[in-house]
Amino acid sequence: MAVVVIAAMTLLRIVYASALELRTDEAYYWTWSKEGALSFLDHPPGIAWLIRFGTAIFGDTTLGVRFGGIVAMLVTQLLLADIVRRLTHDTRAVVFAVLMPEAALYYGLLMAKVAPDVAMIPFAVAMIWSLVRLAQGGDGRWWLAAGLFGGLAMLSKFTVILFAPAIAAFLLVPDWRMRWLRSPYPYLAVLVALAVFSPVLIWNVQHDWASIRFQGVRATTNYGISLRTVGDYIGLQFGLVGFVMLPVVLSGLAMTAWRGYRTREPVAILLSTAVLVPFLYFLVKSLTLRVGDTWPMFMWPVGFAATAVNFVVLSRDGRSARLVRSSLFWIKTAIASGIAFVVIVFLYYVAAPFNLLGKIDPIGAEAGYEQVAARVQAALDETGATWIATTDYRTYAMMRWLFRGRAPVVEINERGRFQDFADPGMDRIKGHAGIYVGREPDNRSPVWASIPATREQLGQVERRWRGVLTDTYAIEKLTGWTPELSPPKDSPLFQWRVLAGEFEKRELG
Repeated sequence: MAVVVIAAMTLLRIVYASALELRTDEAYYWTWSKEGALSFLDHPPGIAWLIRFGTAIFGDTTLGVRFGGIVAMLVTQLLLADIVRRLTHDTRAVVFAVLMPEAALYYGLLMAKVAPDVAMIPFAVAMIWSLVRLAQGGDGRWWLAAGLFGGLAMLSKFTVILFAPAIAAFLLVPDWRMRWLRSPYPYLAVLVALAVFSPVLIWNVQHDWASIRFQGVRATTNYGISLRTVGDYIGLQFGLVGFVMLPVVLSGLAMTAWRGYRTREPVAILLSTAVLVPFLYFLVKSLTLRVGDTWPMFMWPVGFAATAVNFVVLSRDGRSARLVRSSLFWIKTAIASGIAFVVIVFLYYVAAPFNLLGKIDPIGAEAGYEQVAARVQAALDETGATWIATTDYRTYAMMRWLFRGRAPVVEINERGRFQDFADPGMDRIKGHAGIYVGREPDNRSPVWASIPATREQLGQVERRWRGVLTDTYAIEKLTGWTPELSPPKDSPLFQWRVLAGEFEKRELG
């Protein structure tokens, strides 16, 4: 039955990945997959490589871009199954471990929406799997495997560093601490991780540590205490993990942590700390900053494994039959209700004709760019312009995705995002008119004072999803100017916006 459910849910994700237009960040990461850069300002290159894998099979289609996420989900489930199998030898617990992700909206459906987290999750879980193998067999070479997978996870997203406290506790709290502190393997594992991560380090050395500074701003940004952002964080965890699943997993983690630190049991310490420390970190950050919806998602698969293991331990430790029955009931309820919720959300986005959430719909808010692209194509045809200009990376990414090389697309500001990108087609840009497309009021941004182009208003175009107006875009003709791809680093055309707080300010304002 579990195999049937996983097969059906995988098919559901394939349909979802094929049917829905790319979201803006997905298109942005797709543009990375077309470049040969070692790394990128926003994130390491892992997501670009994952997308390149999918498009090599299915071409530049929505399924091709998202296929890597579907594979990542299956790999994650296999790793969770093996972790729980090794720790419990209980078939029912293994079934729980593989079905709990299916019952969580982020994994059961949205793993088909590619993001750096999707590329990171299977490697992060593989790192935990390696340490479980280490704890079971005592073979120090598993440290090297953990270093390899940890480096690969870092090549996808920096937040995997939040697993470091769990690894430190796994190393130092149990009675084996002196054995491993004297062993070369943990130190070699760090070197292996750094070697695998070296493309990002090399890129940062070459570019004034740009991505490290960018993420540092995100990590340290503070806009004052806000209960709204705390509510957003907690609400997102309930929505993406499950309204029943979240308390079930947190209770399982709490019992695992209590048992692990009380008895100094290495795996219990590892699994519980790997989730509870990041969860509490993001909770504290949410006091002063809006935590992104995907940021905590790398940790919950480990929580699913811990919850499945904890159920078996409760039975074997002679805990009360009532507690065991209650745990079993709530796990089954979380799985059943969660899968039903995932299916309902799938049907809403794939089959329903209406918009229940208005402008705040997370999918609808980034849909409808085909309408904008059609108006831009008409402007190109009417004016004889040969290239497209934008002033934000989301519009840039969607125009590049939808035009697929028919016209060069250039974001004329924030050029720090595009370091080491290939020539977009300057032979088709220099000396030719361009069409600017930008969301109002970006067409009145102060950055235009640095752009000596002649601008001619051509009109507006609305972006709608299921009848709801999301944004209005200005369309203008640009003449007498050629964009500079590599402006000086102190130029307003080079500097990028601080995205960690950009939307926060907009929402609170």
